[in-house]
Amino acid sequence: MDKEGQKSKTFVSTFRLVLKPKASGLLVVKQKNDGLDTKNRTLTGSSNVEVSSSTGKSAPSHNPLRRNGVASQSQCSTGDAGTHTCRSDSAAERRPTSADVHIIATREIPATNKQLHQGLKSAEVKAWATRASREKSQQDENYDITERRRQAKASAKKEPPVQFLNPPEQVEVRVGERARLHCEFRSSSVPVACCWIYNRDKVVETAQRVSVRSSETQSSVDISGAGPADGGSYTIVVRNKEGSANHTVSLTVIDRPDPPASQPVVSQLTSVSLVLSWTGPSYDGGKAVQGYIVEVRPEGLGKTPGWTELATRCKSTSYHVRSGLDPLGRYRFRVRAYNSAGISEPSQESECVKMATTRVSRQHQQLAFYDTITINSKHRVTDHYNVHEKLGVGKFGEVFRLSHKETGQVCAGKFYRARSAKDRAAARKEIELMNCLHHPKLVQCLAAYDARAETVMVLEYIAGGELFERLVDDNFEHTELTSARYMRQILQGMEYVHKQNIVHLDLKPENIVCVDTTGTQIKIIDFGLASKLEDNKPLMVMHGTPEFVAPEVISYEPVGLETDMWSIGVICFILLSGESPFQGNSDTETLALVTEASYEFDEESFEDISEQAKDFIRSLLKKDRRCRLSCTEALVHPWMISFTPLTRSSTKSLNKDKMRHFLAKRKWKKTGKAVLALQRMANLSSRPESPGSSSEEPGWSQEAEEAIESLDKQLRSEPRFRQALRDTIHPTGATARLTCIVNGYPQPTVQWLQNGNPVTESSRTTMEEEEDGLCALVLADLNPSDSGVYTCKASNKQGEATCSAKLKVGM
Repeated sequence: MDKEGQKSKTFVSTFRLVLKPKASGLLVVKQKNDGLDTKNRTLTGSSNVEVSSSTGKSAPSHNPLRRNGVASQSQCSTGDAGTHTCRSDSAAERRPTSADVHIIATREIPATNKQLHQGLKSAEVKAWATRASREKSQQDENYDITERRRQAKASAKKEPPVQFLNPPEQVEVRVGERARLHCEFRSSSVPVACCWIYNRDKVVETAQRVSVRSSETQSSVDISGAGPADGGSYTIVVRNKEGSANHTVSLTVIDRPDPPASQPVVSQLTSVSLVLSWTGPSYDGGKAVQGYIVEVRPEGLGKTPGWTELATRCKSTSYHVRSGLDPLGRYRFRVRAYNSAGISEPSQESECVKMATTRVSRQHQQLAFYDTITINSKHRVTDHYNVHEKLGVGKFGEVFRLSHKETGQVCAGKFYRARSAKDRAAARKEIELMNCLHHPKLVQCLAAYDARAETVMVLEYIAGGELFERLVDDNFEHTELTSARYMRQILQGMEYVHKQNIVHLDLKPENIVCVDTTGTQIKIIDFGLASKLEDNKPLMVMHGTPEFVAPEVISYEPVGLETDMWSIGVICFILLSGESPFQGNSDTETLALVTEASYEFDEESFEDISEQAKDFIRSLLKKDRRCRLSCTEALVHPWMISFTPLTRSSTKSLNKDKMRHFLAKRKWKKTGKAVLALQRMANLSSRPESPGSSSEEPGWSQEAEEAIESLDKQLRSEPRFRQALRDTIHPTGATARLTCIVNGYPQPTVQWLQNGNPVTESSRTTMEEEEDGLCALVLADLNPSDSGVYTCKASNKQGEATCSAKLKVGM
């Protein structure tokens, strides 16, 4: 009875320790911060289970009720709250485990109604277990989401905003095939925007033959029927809200080469042999020319026979035919170039060649040197010479191959564009200068004609070709020793020129040629810009080739013999390294580097070059022309002396790849294939291992910059929920964490609503937002009034989005 005399009342509260045994053990309860969490632990063998309270005493006799591994305690009071330990003793081990017990609710029931008591106890246990299970599930889910986001965020800090996954560096296809440039990437966030830039200039867009496809993880460019014009560098730029990255893929579209640019020219003709020379193709098809095929066809035998091959693996642009030709025979020749993609169309056919009737000695082939030439104004050149194919074109006019009508001697005819009196005076000036230049290392003038319609200078024909072209031949030796010997010959020839007080003013690789196709003797040609210096009359000029002109020419200051020494220094630099010391991305940049005399010896290019050779170059590339060596001084420089026959130094072969790169660039600049040439050079330079590669990338064009800047606008998107809210149930007093993930650019503004009304932060309500889009509403110490529909509303300038879920707070 209570104090008021009424019947006694019993207050019942139940807790349950879930100790469900499995075949291998016992399941126990383990406390976590936000509620109970059950974890499996094993205990083998039969066990005696004892449950004790936090005081260390065993539970009262009426507590707990043990059945099938589950310990239950009914008729709890607030004093039963605390930590309870379950200890299992078995033969295998003695292991205790503990759990915190909270009294979550009490209910008054009549003490005499045992049936109601038992039913209530069972219902309470089931309801509590259901609520605990739901709470645990929700807590685990929220914990897992938070943990995954935390790990992802930590990982993102270590990685760049965009990371390319094994992207290709080089793609090579044959003409007509489908070219596919494909890059996969991993972005630290979404959305992602990307674009492709061709040669850092043009934006690649979907067109008739081109298809561009992109997603959040990859992008590709497909080109159907690829042609040479499609070759070049393709740069993909990928951007997200945290930053950007780019990668360049080099596309090479290879084809067979163009035909050799000139018809074969015959020299050193005898009764049974001759030498053929020609010019390489204007464009190599995107792949280096590997060699030439020489073909011959006999003439004058009734029915004209077909073409037959004389040589199939000729590695240079000349070939000495020593067999297979009959005395008194008549022949035509043509040449094909080939690379790894195929064989070119044939060149133009040569003129019909008639073999000499007798063997002609080498001495007889050469006309007498050092004759003083008188300009013939009574005859035209065609009165004495046959004019054949064109050999070259320049500012002055054109050069054709000539053959003397009586002797058959092959010569070169320089036809001037002498339309005005000034032009005719310039032509006469060169012819007069040539009469002063009688030296074995200088090209010789053989005749001159000045008719009303034209002015022509006849020069000896030099069949060996340009020196630098010979050096890159695989069968030709190229060492520091041979380079020094060539430089000695250039200095010997220019020493004679300077002794005549004449300055050349256009020394460059194209004007250094080999006497024949087999020897190592050279000659200096083209004195079209040469001038004779006069005392007390300064000479200032505004012409020359940008890579080779001296600083005083650019500054329009007086020039002198030292001006040629600068050009000789540049030629020596290229001869040893294959690189031009002052070559810029444009003529303007090149001239600026020359003006500053700014150059350096690349460590890789000059790795095998002696310090004496470098000092020789430094002694010539002085900005102050008065400090440069003269030809006489250069000939006795220690580097020149060190390569005399009695003092041979190292003869290690020099790498020819950079020289090939240099020559290809200069050749293509002179042809109509300028666009293809630039693309081809871009491909070569973009390869990390290529000789011309540079760590400094060229800048973007204006169109490319605008496209890259527009990527930020493309990123802009309305909010979108990648993970929505989920319905959840929690007991009174628990903590609820409602989470979702929303993306959008710019970063959306988030607002939380309960049943359509804004939720404000308080001591129980906390709102969380992460940069990666995770949004959370945390409600602590829940009560029934917290139940309702919760909405997360995300908005930015592009739009808004919402997602909702129900929260139910139960007893």
